[in-house]
Amino acid sequence: MAFQFKKHYTREEAQSLLPQLRKWLQRLALLRQLLAGQDQRIDALLSGGADVGGDRVNARVRHLSEVRQLLGQFQSREIQIKDLERGLVDFPAVIGGKEVFLCWEQDEDVIEYWHDLDAGYAGRERFPI
Repeated sequence: MAFQFKKHYTREEAQSLLPQLRKWLQRLALLRQLLAGQDQRIDALLSGGADVGGDRVNARVRHLSEVRQLLGQFQSREIQIKDLERGLVDFPAVIGGKEVFLCWEQDEDVIEYWHDLDAGYAGRERFPI
């Protein structure tokens, strides 16, 4: 059987990454807020006919670069961010010979759910206790 993903996580492997993922997701949330504020300030300056550049634009470029770097951390590990605002993340896994996603949301303490690749959040199933 050919799998869609090269990397597959055990529940324990994915669980061990959660402290780092929480840090990355928190940083991404902060960067999104900073970028939104920067966009508002830049838009206000532009609408007033001001020349925009210098520190404001440089800071925005730095923040965008950091967002790209953080998203690359997920991508290089084949961990999928399904909803950045909620911190909803899927890890490719194999359960019973079938490729699935381990599903985790940042407010959850542990990985308790999984779903078929095409099922999405609504198809989440709890692991047996």
